[in-house]
Amino acid sequence: MLSGGGRGWRWPRCVASRSGAAPRRAPPCRPCRPWRSFPMGSRAADGAGSEQAAGDGVPETLGEESRRLTREQLFTMAATASINFSSMICYSILGPFFPSEAEKKGASNTVVGLIFGCFALVNFWTSLILGNYLTHIGAKFMFVAGMFVSGCVTILFGMLDKVPSGPMFIGLCLLVRAMDAVGFAAAMTASFSILAKAFPNNIATVLGSLEIFTGLGLVLGPPLGGFLYQSFGYEVPFITLGCVVLVLVPVNMCILPKYDSIPSKDSFWKLILLPKVLLLCLTIFSLSACLGFLDPTMSLFILKKFKLPAGYVGLVFLGLALSYSLSSPLLGLLSDKLPYLRKWLLVSGGLMTALCFFMLGPAPVLHIESQLWMFVLVLVLIGFSLGMSAIPVFPEILDCAYENGFEEGLSLLGLVSGLFNAMWSLGAFAGPTLGGLLNEKLGFEWASAIQGGWALLSGLATGIFYIIEATRRSSSSSLQNPPRNNEERTHLMGSET
Repeated sequence: MLSGGGRGWRWPRCVASRSGAAPRRAPPCRPCRPWRSFPMGSRAADGAGSEQAAGDGVPETLGEESRRLTREQLFTMAATASINFSSMICYSILGPFFPSEAEKKGASNTVVGLIFGCFALVNFWTSLILGNYLTHIGAKFMFVAGMFVSGCVTILFGMLDKVPSGPMFIGLCLLVRAMDAVGFAAAMTASFSILAKAFPNNIATVLGSLEIFTGLGLVLGPPLGGFLYQSFGYEVPFITLGCVVLVLVPVNMCILPKYDSIPSKDSFWKLILLPKVLLLCLTIFSLSACLGFLDPTMSLFILKKFKLPAGYVGLVFLGLALSYSLSSPLLGLLSDKLPYLRKWLLVSGGLMTALCFFMLGPAPVLHIESQLWMFVLVLVLIGFSLGMSAIPVFPEILDCAYENGFEEGLSLLGLVSGLFNAMWSLGAFAGPTLGGLLNEKLGFEWASAIQGGWALLSGLATGIFYIIEATRRSSSSSLQNPPRNNEERTHLMGSET
């Protein structure tokens, strides 16, 4: 894959694993030569061909240089960190006070869940469309335009308390959230593609590191929103954050590098119909559905169960956000340095998420009284388990696409990032919508236990798939290399001597 500057190449993975297909745009590799990934920059990739041709060892000067980030990579990380932080803080600010505010305006729990889910449903379709046309629109323009729309719409959302209660309030909430979804989808689809282009060999590490800013947005959003709401009213939280996002727009216009690419003939359908990609999409959907379930339901449960004021409700959200943001860099590093661990992270993360949601209420069948310390502890474990499954998904989809003949470049990265955001958005629609209905009919305890079934299903399905895949590979390798009889072994040993 080309590096951020489009100047270098990397050693291909084992040619035999691609069913004999010739390696793309890479010099012929020697038999049994280990594939080497460079930590960060394109500089190491630029010198890889000349240095490695002389020997297997890498000089110290080259190793030191490969660890340095180029100016373009630093600016890319700064820009994507800004969208991760600003989008998450605008998204999570609703949690502590909007559900109760919407109830005052005549919206039921189901309708509140639909308002949250509307954002995700529009995001789903927008991500699919924009991911397919990323190279035609331009990644930088899509990124900046998405931030501008998101900032303006966030300010508009702060004006909705002036709208009369009833259908008009609900309708305008849905419309404004849909507009916000378009901007969010554009910025995030471009963000994933630009990152994968700038850091081709370390995408999981970089994504995991930038999830610190995602977690920081999730951490600061609820308590900041609750504090501003209690101190100044409904409008101030949205106007403040919307203005912050708009200030970041000209900054990113100046610092974000421009990445160009040739459009590809590959399509979403060709990618999503791959069996492994389908299962990974189920994983993305299940994680997003579980996380989205908490948006319209958890704050109401905390207010009623533990009798906390709105300003303190946001502090409870810290358990999930902190554990996710702090564990993501380590999980991303493990995913890049030890790729064989990805399958174990995906499976164990899904199963652990299911168990945590069963304990979140906890489920009435356990006959355990819910306590605040236990509730926060389970949220901490949920944040860690979500990171275990979410971080390895993107590089796994990319590897699967390369193994099935997809062309490397920004066009493929747009397809993968659009697919990732679309599946995440689909789960974020199903989670709040179904969760709001279940919470209204069965209560939070049963609703959270049922919601964990998505993660259980994805964890089991992914585990079964990897077992079948490993079995097929071992059987095919044994057929290609049958054991020799004693006479052949003796003849070979004699010829060697």
